[in-house]
Amino acid sequence: MRIFVAGATGVVGRQLVPMLLAAGHQVTGSSRTAAGAARVAALGGTGAQADALDPAGLRAAVLAAEPEVVVHQLTDLSGADGAANGRLRREGTRNLVAAAKEAGVARFVAQSICWAYAPGAEPASELVELDPSEQQPRARTVAAVRALEESAAELPGAVVLRYGLLYGPGTWYAPGGAVAAALGGGRAAPFLGSTEADGAVSSFVHTADAAGAVLAALDWPGGPVNIVDDEPAAARDWLPVLAAALGVPAPVPAPSAERPGWARGASNALARGRGWRPGRASWRTGFAQQ
Repeated sequence: MRIFVAGATGVVGRQLVPMLLAAGHQVTGSSRTAAGAARVAALGGTGAQADALDPAGLRAAVLAAEPEVVVHQLTDLSGADGAANGRLRREGTRNLVAAAKEAGVARFVAQSICWAYAPGAEPASELVELDPSEQQPRARTVAAVRALEESAAELPGAVVLRYGLLYGPGTWYAPGGAVAAALGGGRAAPFLGSTEADGAVSSFVHTADAAGAVLAALDWPGGPVNIVDDEPAAARDWLPVLAAALGVPAPVPAPSAERPGWARGASNALARGRGWRPGRASWRTGFAQQ
């Protein structure tokens, strides 16, 4: 198939493009920079320089690729700027969906997140609603996720992959990354995820497994699917393991063992039922294999 990957040089996109090419697909990958487009070309795909916040430029890139499938892997996370990432989720997704519609695309696969669910006691399935809370800053994050998913749903059969916290090459959790720097200073940075309390539960997924889920989703029916490993875990359990894998001191335990209601992790039962399996079944071993 002819596949257009928006965000082809991000932490998932850079693993996804080689997988798609190895599977025999024709891939056009977009990047905001000429250097990024060149990296896609070096892998054997076609590089396209396009900014998702420039609707005309993005439209031209998508139409030139004549894709049968559009894959959304757009993020703006390098500066830990929630507002910038929220804008990309809202406006970038809307622009990409509009271009895909004009190109007559039959299949759309989009990246979302699994920690936007409403509070609950158990890891969330896809049947749980997105969090209706008006408490900031969480409400802004969830609103951007909702906008992304609603835009994607305008295309019949769109699959929304709700990733867990991404770890692996190029992520905050990789050796030498921002989390290692924060933990090396003896503190848990605010972008570690659901770490407001020691009991907060998160779900993780390695970037290679996230990319593999995109490949699998080319044949899936539409709707949201959690893409997470097999072991949702409290911060008190996974943070020391991460610190050991990174070779930095374990953080001081949080003063409270309470769990924020929304920090519940997510279930991968639906993805497993469709045949997807995480190559790294748990962060317990995965953190050391980055």
